[in-house]
Amino acid sequence: MKDNVTVARSWRGAVFGGLVAALTLALDQTSKMWVLHGLQLPLRGHVPVMPTIDFVMVWNRGISYGLFQQDTPLGRAVLLLVTLAASAFLIRWILREDNRLSLFALGLVLGGAIGNGIDRLAYGAVVDFVLFHIGSFQWYVFNIADAAIVVGVALLLYGALRRGDRSA
Repeated sequence: MKDNVTVARSWRGAVFGGLVAALTLALDQTSKMWVLHGLQLPLRGHVPVMPTIDFVMVWNRGISYGLFQQDTPLGRAVLLLVTLAASAFLIRWILREDNRLSLFALGLVLGGAIGNGIDRLAYGAVVDFVLFHIGSFQWYVFNIADAAIVVGVALLLYGALRRGDRSA
């Protein structure tokens, strides 16, 4: 049985992870609303931002890197269910985690997953709009949720390797 100090520390960690997830979700959804309705990127199509970054409108009906494109209602429902299952797994992990770096990373991944899930529910596709390029080289088009997920996973890997965590 856990003592009161362990339970309190566990709840503080869960609140921290939840706040990171909420902030990530808010930044993601705010940026997408601005791109869609403020910048009106669907009408404009392409907006140069910096020498290596452009905003372009892409409706991603798949998962990472546009894999597993789903144009049917069943396919979209399956991707949404996968998002819900992953979110539930991440919440459970956050509730059990006590490492601050891991909690931060899990919050990033959870917030990103929920942000992209909201897009799937609202639009049937994820709003991607950031294009990184150097010369003729172009990276895939992404959003804040995607970036948060990538950073979160990288931090989880870093933390696991730093600790020598065999359970990772």
